[in-house]
Amino acid sequence: MSNKESVVICRCEEVTYGQLQTTANEHKCTARELKLRTRAGMGFCGGRTCRLTVDRIIESVIPEVLSSEIPLKYQPPIRPVTFGTVGGNQ
Repeated sequence: MSNKESVVICRCEEVTYGQLQTTANEHKCTARELKLRTRAGMGFCGGRTCRLTVDRIIESVIPEVLSSEIPLKYQPPIRPVTFGTVGGNQ
């Protein structure tokens, strides 16, 4: 795996650039399908950190998809928590 492919794009679900690119190329899917297949954007942050990168990967594979697709939504967590709380170190 190259250095670029091992970069973690979705930190919440630990999805790498390589996983996203491979899935997008293999299935020629929309951003919503890519999210469902890889779980990118489905973690604690709700896609706030990785949504744009997921969109760019889809745009590079199928340029005409984003113009006709409803963009992925993202939303903040119901209540904010610290990383210490999530990790158990209160």
